[in-house]
Amino acid sequence: MREPLSMAAEVMPSRKKPALQHHHHHNANGQVSSGHQKSLGDEAEREVGALPKLQRCPTAGHKPDKYDDLEDLEYPPALYSGMEQYLPGDLLSASRDKKISFLERILAKYRPNGERARKHREYRERIRYNYQPLHEELYSLDPDRFFDRTFLDAVKDGSEEALRKIITEHSPGVYTFNMLDATFCSMMLEEVEHFENWALEAKVKVMRPNTMNNYGAVLDDIGMEGMLNELMINFINPMAAVLFANVGGSSLDTHHGFVVEYSMDRDLDLGFHVDDSEVTLNVCLGKDFDGGELFFRGVRCDKHVNGESRPEEVLEYSHVPGRAILHAGRHRHGAKAITAGQRTNLILWCRSSEFRELKKYQRDFSSWCGECLVRRKERRRRLSNAKRQLAT
Repeated sequence: MREPLSMAAEVMPSRKKPALQHHHHHNANGQVSSGHQKSLGDEAEREVGALPKLQRCPTAGHKPDKYDDLEDLEYPPALYSGMEQYLPGDLLSASRDKKISFLERILAKYRPNGERARKHREYRERIRYNYQPLHEELYSLDPDRFFDRTFLDAVKDGSEEALRKIITEHSPGVYTFNMLDATFCSMMLEEVEHFENWALEAKVKVMRPNTMNNYGAVLDDIGMEGMLNELMINFINPMAAVLFANVGGSSLDTHHGFVVEYSMDRDLDLGFHVDDSEVTLNVCLGKDFDGGELFFRGVRCDKHVNGESRPEEVLEYSHVPGRAILHAGRHRHGAKAITAGQRTNLILWCRSSEFRELKKYQRDFSSWCGECLVRRKERRRRLSNAKRQLAT
């Protein structure tokens, strides 16, 4: 089964910060400022100046530094510790400042370009100083009020057994579970509608979530960045680490949170695509609707993204308000046309800077790409047959 595939456009990432820091300050280039722009030393500086690279394999036995005591890091402390073991050998014993500078030169490649960042910053500031939220309580995470009790209890338990009890795997790598309370869903729908009405009256052009959706809004832009970041860290990470460890699920550090809207007079459907994420959370908020089923066609690397699907990878799923879907960003999917009513979904693209950087040095993606796995098994089968023939 072959279908044309679109790549969801990359959007400005939301950096992992403490929950209360809803708004970031940027420098003149539209980049998050850092207090660690120190010299690396001659040898390391020459290497970084050319093209900073990590080693393909971690250094065995290396004990990384801890960065938790530094308050002005641009990225989460755990990310520096995790990536440190992949540093070139001559930097393993360098000072923390040198390691930080080297790693941030690499991670800087994932920042958005300056002009787009400047416009985005101005847009956010206008909202921050002029928009009055309808439901202030949505802007701080309140697990007891926001979440379904079964979901909350499973995450609090923290064990893989407890998490797997609440999820259903509909096809390989597509999981669903009850997540959001009905009251939260209603309040979020009202908040988004309130924001859109304000933008219309204030003549503010709403920046849409991506190039494929013409309606909806980025929740990070209206002040929910801290709430969504806490949601990712404390509630999605534990599940992703169990279900998606092979695609960066255990090192998620940034997110892009938004809502999308489908109705007869708005977007009807969504083309076949992959997300700009390592792990995607998709929760239906409502309202009443018919149609709009999600369809999935298997996980693929860049090389095989337009390849055919196998029967076990083909899935159609009908949305249920409050029920979440969790899948790998590279899982090819789309949404069928809505036939009546309106459907609004909350989506959280969760990303791993570490996984994206290390993926550059890999050639074999058979641990998560369905086509790579099939081809690897076929190579092994042929090799085994050849050995048997030689033996006879």
